[in-house]
Amino acid sequence: MKIPSLCALLVLAAQPLLADGPKDNIPEAVRPIPPLGIEIPSEERKELEQRAAELLAEITDLRAKLKKSPQQLELLPDVEVYHKAVDWALRYNEFFKPQETAAARDLLKRGFERAQALREGQAPWLTQTGLVTRAYRSKIDGSIQPFGLEIPPGALSGAPNRVDFWCHGRGETLSELAFLDQRHKSPGQFKPEGAIVVHLYGRYCCANKFAGEIDLFEALERLQRDYRVDQNRILIRGFSMGGAAAWQFAVHYPGKWCAAAPGAGFSETADFLKVFQEEELRPTPYEKKLWHLYDATDYALNLFNCPTVAYSGELDRQKQAADQMEKALAAESMTLTHLIGPKTAHKYHPDSARDIAQRLDSIAARGRDPVPPRILFTTWTLRYAECLWLKLEGLGQHWERARVEAQLDSPGQAVRLTTSNVTALALDFAAGLCPLDPTRPVMVTLDGTQVSCPPPQSDRSWTVHFQKQGSTWALATEPGETLAKRPGLQGPIDDAFLDSFLMVRPSGQALHPATGQWVTTEMQRAQEHWRKQFRGDAPIKDDHALTDEDIAANHLVLWGDPQSNQVLARIMAKLPVQWTAQEVRLGSRTFDGAQHVPALIFPNPLNPKRYVVINSSFTYREYDYLNNARQVPKLPDYAVFDIRKPATSQAPAAVALAGFFGERWELPPAAK
Repeated sequence: MKIPSLCALLVLAAQPLLADGPKDNIPEAVRPIPPLGIEIPSEERKELEQRAAELLAEITDLRAKLKKSPQQLELLPDVEVYHKAVDWALRYNEFFKPQETAAARDLLKRGFERAQALREGQAPWLTQTGLVTRAYRSKIDGSIQPFGLEIPPGALSGAPNRVDFWCHGRGETLSELAFLDQRHKSPGQFKPEGAIVVHLYGRYCCANKFAGEIDLFEALERLQRDYRVDQNRILIRGFSMGGAAAWQFAVHYPGKWCAAAPGAGFSETADFLKVFQEEELRPTPYEKKLWHLYDATDYALNLFNCPTVAYSGELDRQKQAADQMEKALAAESMTLTHLIGPKTAHKYHPDSARDIAQRLDSIAARGRDPVPPRILFTTWTLRYAECLWLKLEGLGQHWERARVEAQLDSPGQAVRLTTSNVTALALDFAAGLCPLDPTRPVMVTLDGTQVSCPPPQSDRSWTVHFQKQGSTWALATEPGETLAKRPGLQGPIDDAFLDSFLMVRPSGQALHPATGQWVTTEMQRAQEHWRKQFRGDAPIKDDHALTDEDIAANHLVLWGDPQSNQVLARIMAKLPVQWTAQEVRLGSRTFDGAQHVPALIFPNPLNPKRYVVINSSFTYREYDYLNNARQVPKLPDYAVFDIRKPATSQAPAAVALAGFFGERWELPPAAK
């Protein structure tokens, strides 16, 4: 085991504190993130623009050539990422250091080399060891997203590899250009012997939340195509902002990791912001409910199924994160392994680093148990609904705690479950994993109700669904087309931007000039800020150009009103809002149609397996970019904006009404 270098860590980890000072947390004086870049010499700019244009032409020609070679075409993002890195730095003024022009030349050179190799039917970087940069095309927005690898000798043959995901610290100037340059030159903090280390870009600087969360799974999918991955030896790690990401991945996806190692960071919202901002919080009730989406303390129970080794410097203010997790685990009668670097601030102590490495190596040697006999699981939303062989499919009420204890008794051919705030669930064992006898029925007991179930399949797979009826449970089929909240279709508005989405631009005249102007401004802002914060071009089409294929493949984000947007007019009668020139109505609540605009998320009447969103992008804004702990949803399932009060760095307009739909996507009684 090599002792980790701390140089790169110190550079990135020091940066979160920039956003934690009182002067930086004044909504009226928000500094831009990413910041404005430096001016580069005109001759260098001209040279880089010309070479970038030449690389783009090469990529365009290569894409046409590779259409008959799907496997090679899948590797084209490994070339495109170099063009994107330089092109975006040029177009959007994202050179932040003079030496980055030299880095840009190097990236373009690498792009041309890879393009030539693909043209010759080769991809030498697939057999390269050491530092390797890769990329994928995201299903969310079609963007090219980078990730870095450290490939050890021997990883390309033999047994499947341990994989350690590393989440980076806050870096407000960490453009694609800077990230790729760093990943070509600098090994990471930890280099476990024989392990592939994956350095996530995580969609820039969002603490691996929202699209940054999906980044890990898309990178893993690409990794699994080209390398041998041991599914039972995948670890999640990070420090500072990356430590916050590691906490969130560990508690939200506890069944996927053999271990987690968060360092510093933040683990919840309220106390962290009080400590670091020194200001009073005044969240709305729905904002406080939405903290349950990402507050790791609310999901601490899930670490029962995810071995975790936390680290803090003794003098680090961000020790607060692990302290809060310790309290949350103690409330569940569990103990957190929390290593503390003596007399150490915001960095790893060398002795602690060695201790962490040894502990994780020991856990990784054992590997993850894919079928543990006992699962403890909690959630507040069906966005995070599974752990190993347990999957929740319905809740009594979102944003209230749901809890399950599941016990597998193989000798007794039985499963016992105790639940709270759960109305539907499934037991799901992949082929070869179910330890139960395939020749005998299985007795499943749910909250005291005994249900006799068919035996597992002969290939030792077994999936069985249950639905709660009143106070008792019964066998059920897989959830169908009924209008109900279910995993991946449960809101809030921000949830639509974790999968493929398409913005739909209105082509007609608005009901009122003021609402039309507001929609245009917010739609343009949504595109600009998606690019800045999530590093992709938001897909967009005119309403009259929308196809059946678009409807089938995407969540639709409809901008405009029923007069200006043809698609919205087509589905308006099937939405829980009425909108005319005179009024906006939700249930019994009415608002002046000339001064108000609704926003909401709802199952698309044209394709109930997908969302439709009206007049909203992701819901946190410029003020929240300064502090990753504030990057949580700011709106629930629906809202009505009073556009007489202009947009600010915190909101698109004054919120006249906001709330959550019920479990059947119905308006709550207060709104009716």
